[in-house]
Amino acid sequence: MQPFTLTHLHNTSELDSTSGAKNSRFIAGGTNLIDLMKLQVETPSTLVNLSDWQDETRIVEHDEHFRIGAMVTNTQLANFASTTPGLSLLSQALLSGATVQLRNRATTAGNLLQRTRCYYFYDTAKPCNKREPGTGCTAVNSENRIHAIFGTSDKCIATHPSDMAVAMIALGAKLALVAPNGEKRTLPLRHFYCTPGNTPHIENNLKEGELITAVILPKQAVGSQYYHKVRDRSSYAFALVSVAAGLVMKDNKVSALTLGFGGVGTVPWYPETTINALMGTELTDANIEKALDAELASAQVYGSNNFKPPLLRNTLHKVLRALAQHQRTYPQHEGALYEN
Repeated sequence: MQPFTLTHLHNTSELDSTSGAKNSRFIAGGTNLIDLMKLQVETPSTLVNLSDWQDETRIVEHDEHFRIGAMVTNTQLANFASTTPGLSLLSQALLSGATVQLRNRATTAGNLLQRTRCYYFYDTAKPCNKREPGTGCTAVNSENRIHAIFGTSDKCIATHPSDMAVAMIALGAKLALVAPNGEKRTLPLRHFYCTPGNTPHIENNLKEGELITAVILPKQAVGSQYYHKVRDRSSYAFALVSVAAGLVMKDNKVSALTLGFGGVGTVPWYPETTINALMGTELTDANIEKALDAELASAQVYGSNNFKPPLLRNTLHKVLRALAQHQRTYPQHEGALYEN
């Protein structure tokens, strides 16, 4: 372990230019950062401890949205979402990831900022452009079974690991951000993450020293919801492919639809092309295939992960068929939730 200085943030007003300075890191639950420090992947000179940050520990309901404080734990959020109409998708995603012990420590903002689980990113003996820009991407020509097919470049094909982020992108979440000078802004989560391009070490659009203070979740009009995660074992494993979906049918046609794909993108993937192609159509196998064909036109496979496009097809078919059946069975309950 490299030596570091530990400071503490008790409230948002204490944020200053030193809090997020170069080579410093905010630490909340520590469920990802501590592992990275042990492996010398992250070697911050300063840690800013957020465990006593009291401003952002609550979930507050407003007329049109919920405000989820950055320090709300994954357990708290999953419990809240499971009993809140329109947020079942978020609860399903959270409960499909990690262990109970990790969910008790992991925070809302920390989950969104977790880093890839690429083997080569964690192995400091291997070249990795995300860890050391310009050294190369080992995964491109090596074992890459867990790696991305959307948003990749020849510099990086690492997959974003978060289940929660996939559901939040599907639900239209926004981030409340604050800078050290007190400047505040709001950014849609769909625009927060950066695909690698030529700069895979730049993973998001946070400015220097900027801090996520909350997630803003709009109240949902989308009825039946389903998060389905395909993984190597039944629990405590990252997604090979996941689909987050919310659906409303009117007159047997898609009236409202939201989607998010996990396990397949360098960022939590928002399949806007698929959504636009399915709106107003009947959910036939042919229409689903056509819509996904358009999305997959930009996909790139790398050998060991060649199975992901057909697996994504099968998973999307399964999820949309289940949701359509649920809508046909309970047409009078537009707000009914489909639990995984």
